[in-house]
Amino acid sequence: MDDFKVFYDDEEDILYLAKEGEEAEVVELSPGVNMELDGNGNLIGVELFQASRMFKDVLKLMEKRLQVA
Repeated sequence: MDDFKVFYDDEEDILYLAKEGEEAEVVELSPGVNMELDGNGNLIGVELFQASRMFKDVLKLMEKRLQVA
């Protein structure tokens, strides 16, 4: 996963992990979670819709730890 980059679209609230490649197929893993595959079936991207909702508990925990530090 070293060659994956992380992008966040705050207007759409989408977290996207991607690497170079041309998308040939999108597979919905669960509502709001898609994986993108190239023509050989290799993973080239992961989309997480409503990312702030998915990670709200993690973000709250991080905020608490930062306040204590």
